[in-house]
Amino acid sequence: MTVIAKLKVNAGSEAAFQQAADKMIAHVKANEPNTLTYTLLRSTTDPTEFVFYEVYTDQAALAAHSASEAMMQFFGAVGGLLEGRPEIGMYDTLGGKR
Repeated sequence: MTVIAKLKVNAGSEAAFQQAADKMIAHVKANEPNTLTYTLLRSTTDPTEFVFYEVYTDQAALAAHSASEAMMQFFGAVGGLLEGRPEIGMYDTLGGKR
């Protein structure tokens, strides 16, 4: 199960968003063994555009991540920083290299 979450922040809010994202990433690393990949990317052409690339072992791992207290805190911290709603896409892996 792969999730790609695109978030656009208000100009000038990039550092505050990054700080909240760093806390979320630390939580995932320390507490979510079934989250295989959790990577934050930033656009090379638009510094206000961020993407989380996430890979989970299964739907249950994604559900646990989504319902975590850390996720609630993350969205509480960044809710006022976002320009619109996040764009969330869910994908099944068909092939590739790990």
